Amino acid sequence: MRAWVDGQLLADPTGPAVSVVDHGLTVGDGVFEAVKVVDGRPFALGLHLDRLQRSAAGLGLGEVDRELVEAGVAATLDGQDLPLGRIRITLTGGPAPLGSGRGDHPMTVVVVAAPMQPQGAATAVVTVPWRRNEHGALAGLKTTSYAENVVALAEAQRQGASEAVFANLAGHLCEGTGSNVFYVVGGELRTPTLASGCLAGVTRALLLEWYGGREVDEPIEVAEGADEVFLVSTTRDVQPVVRWGARTLEVGPVTRAAAEAWRRREPELLGR
Repeated sequence: MRAWVDGQLLADPTGPAVSVVDHGLTVGDGVFEAVKVVDGRPFALGLHLDRLQRSAAGLGLGEVDRELVEAGVAATLDGQDLPLGRIRITLTGGPAPLGSGRGDHPMTVVVVAAPMQPQGAATAVVTVPWRRNEHGALAGLKTTSYAENVVALAEAQRQGASEAVFANLAGHLCEGTGSNVFYVVGGELRTPTLASGCLAGVTRALLLEWYGGREVDEPIEVAEGADEVFLVSTTRDVQPVVRWGARTLEVGPVTRAAAEAWRRREPELLGR
């Protein structure tokens, strides 16, 4: 693993690096992106930085210095042998007084690159009882306020699944803790709209462009009873779901076709 903080590579990537009064540490005042690395090249870095800027603007952190972030990405990748890896880019509100109010320091910028294990060929999910708030101030932003996801994912793992799926306050399907959900009903591929409160996933957007699908908001029970289900994310790509709760599913033709479309087009965005 290699880590870079505010323009400097760390001699010890696991050692102390951020102030104890950094606003991202206690109050979660920060945004982040996870970027897949294949053969040493980041996948769709430009699209991830676009979303990082949207998240930072939504949180009120201001303008992202893309050149600085790109320098951090290059520094963490340089000299590393990463056939498959992950970059995590984190921006926080920087050092601040104790409490919720921000200080006047510039943002803290952190980039970490490390190897990543391949995801399984298929997975299981469960619906958790907690709801996403599609009307909340953080809806659709990729922020470091992830404790809700930690709790939900722990519950999914307790039930033998790798992902927890949320409904929103309207009772509609929203998203997983770190993935977007696609499902097939009557041969039609569907996924929630961004109005559901789900994250505007980079993989989600690319799959809709490269393969297609209908964006629709409907009760989560429709997805739970779908003919096929798969998850998409930076680390999962297109991953079939073979169990949702107690219900088993087959890997169907739409899922296989979507995965093939992804594999065919993915190389276009390596290193970009």
